[in-house]
Amino acid sequence: MAKPFSLQVVLDLMQVRADEATNRLARLIANERDAKVKLQMLLQYRDEYATRFQQAAQNGLRPNEWQNFQEFLIRIDDAIEAQNQTVQQEIQNTSTGQAHWQQQRIKLKAFDTLSDRHFANEEILQIRHEQKAQDEYAARLRLDDDSL
Repeated sequence: MAKPFSLQVVLDLMQVRADEATNRLARLIANERDAKVKLQMLLQYRDEYATRFQQAAQNGLRPNEWQNFQEFLIRIDDAIEAQNQTVQQEIQNTSTGQAHWQQQRIKLKAFDTLSDRHFANEEILQIRHEQKAQDEYAARLRLDDDSL
């Protein structure tokens, strides 16, 4: 019977860690995608609002309406800048998550390789053991045949 892999507990732990890193990376990618979508929405909204401002300016605006449009555009620009920073942070988080995921995959692969080698060696030992037993049985049969 083959000996169990002595590092099976570590291999299982590496599998759990790799799975966790995969799940974390998926969340980071989703966060980055969501931040980019929100940025695009803000940019689109700013363009639409700027167009409305231009159309209203062509039709004539009172000073307080002009000021309200300008202040709102400044607020949108501030929101866009903040969202740009959020997107950059999410990109960095995703990059860090990818590096961590890759490290976990490398560690898992190393223990997986050790496990594969262990079981391959165990199989070779089992085959040798079976061959030795067959050889001994055949030798006994010959001895018994010779003594008759």
